[in-house]
Amino acid sequence: MQCAEAVQTAICNATGSPFSINRIRQTGGGCISQTWILEGCGKRYFVKTHSSCHADMFVAETEGLLELESAQALRVPHPLAHGEGQGQAYLVLEYLVLGGPQNWSAMAQGLARLHAVTSAHFGWKRNNTIGSTPQINTWTAGWIEFLRKHRLGFQFELAARNNISIRLNELGDELLARLDVFFQGYRPSPSLLHGDLWSGNAAFTCAGEPVIFDPAVYFGDREADLAMTELFGGFGGTFLDAYRESWPPDSGYGIRKNLYNLYHILNHANLFGGGYIRQAETMTSRLLSEAG
Repeated sequence: MQCAEAVQTAICNATGSPFSINRIRQTGGGCISQTWILEGCGKRYFVKTHSSCHADMFVAETEGLLELESAQALRVPHPLAHGEGQGQAYLVLEYLVLGGPQNWSAMAQGLARLHAVTSAHFGWKRNNTIGSTPQINTWTAGWIEFLRKHRLGFQFELAARNNISIRLNELGDELLARLDVFFQGYRPSPSLLHGDLWSGNAAFTCAGEPVIFDPAVYFGDREADLAMTELFGGFGGTFLDAYRESWPPDSGYGIRKNLYNLYHILNHANLFGGGYIRQAETMTSRLLSEAG
């Protein structure tokens, strides 16, 4: 880890206690950043690193974690410090021992409490990223406008610039023009969202306490978070039933969840191409059929 000395100093400054690194162990991180566990002075920290040009991504992640933490709904790893050193950007997080009993009911109840935190408008105080893709969070009064311009529209425009599929461009234009159909009789409130809530970004402590991390925070329709818990393998089987008991989704959720998950499939198509392009085309075509 090139920035080890800078990280060591940052930990000392953040905690007000001496700290020296005795061991650095790289972990199996995600496809965006490298991840490490630092040990020393009887303490452990979790560190994410990336090239310095991505330093702002860690600033946004820090603010997102603090936003989620302030809701006091679900446990998140507390961010201690972020900065740059030796050409690397870094983010230092509280180290949590994960892998305990999977209490999906507690996860669902906590998520419902998180979604009960609301705002006057849709968006957030700053832009952030979804994976490594920019995520625009400009405050917007209406949800459909926000979804059309800053979520689905942004991804369709990116796909067009990347020239990944002429058919997808045509389907996307038609879907964006007909978004209102999916919201007849339904007007969501701006709820605080994790924003990237798939099973790889949730876990449980050894005591079974639910934890969420790697957020892409904004205020949006709570169904967008709920939908992603069913994507990429999904959450545990009792999760959806427990969430419905805490706060039942609207009757149109069964269709809108595919609309919301299209955003993430489009992002994967833009990032990785391959089968995600075909999946995005299929999902968009199916949504148009459901729009009537």
